[in-house]
Amino acid sequence: CYGDLVSFDAGHLEATAFIDDSPQATLQNAATESDQQALPIFGMETEPVAGELAAKWRAVEADIDREQQVLARCRAQEACPVVAQNLLDIVAEGAGRTGRARVGLINRAVDLAITPTSDEAQWGEADHWSPPFETLQTHRGDCEDYAIVKYVSLLQAGLSQDDVKIVILQNLLPKEDHAAVAARVDGQWLILDNRRLALVRDTKIVGSIPKFVLDEDGTRRFVLTNRAGQGPSAG
Repeated sequence: CYGDLVSFDAGHLEATAFIDDSPQATLQNAATESDQQALPIFGMETEPVAGELAAKWRAVEADIDREQQVLARCRAQEACPVVAQNLLDIVAEGAGRTGRARVGLINRAVDLAITPTSDEAQWGEADHWSPPFETLQTHRGDCEDYAIVKYVSLLQAGLSQDDVKIVILQNLLPKEDHAAVAARVDGQWLILDNRRLALVRDTKIVGSIPKFVLDEDGTRRFVLTNRAGQGPSAG
């Protein structure tokens, strides 16, 4: 997922460019929330899956659990490692905001904290999944490293576990696997992708095929159903 990553210059980014929290937008979101709250990501059902991806996610989850214990001690004003404070600083970017604004500001903060770097270049491995602290120590990573930091940051910011997922997509051009975060805000699933600043609705994603979803329940794969209008377009 490294090939098409875009690095960002903080001097040219404005949060208001990609966050619409106007009263009109808020009312529109509230009007459709009850209808959309039950919709799954990409309008697709999922089923549990085992294998290498599931094993990688279980290992990262174990690291995340340990790191969240460290973050809890930091919040209790106990000894706090620098890397843990770095993550809390990212979470604080969304302080005092709600909805799309909170998610957008945290998404932006993570994108600015990490320099896109392939696993081969950083670790000498084809596929290395880092927990948040490891990524924020080097400030380098590829798509799943961005996604894992965003996942934990949004949970730390107060989003429900039901409303934050990591999704694995298969991009068609170039053909490669790619990781991003899905966050549900006002009943709509938004995709947080390190390759773009905009928060894009899951139903607006083109050129990618949803493959897997990762969360506190483990690893599941998307399955086709007979529901009309489901899923993003392959372009």
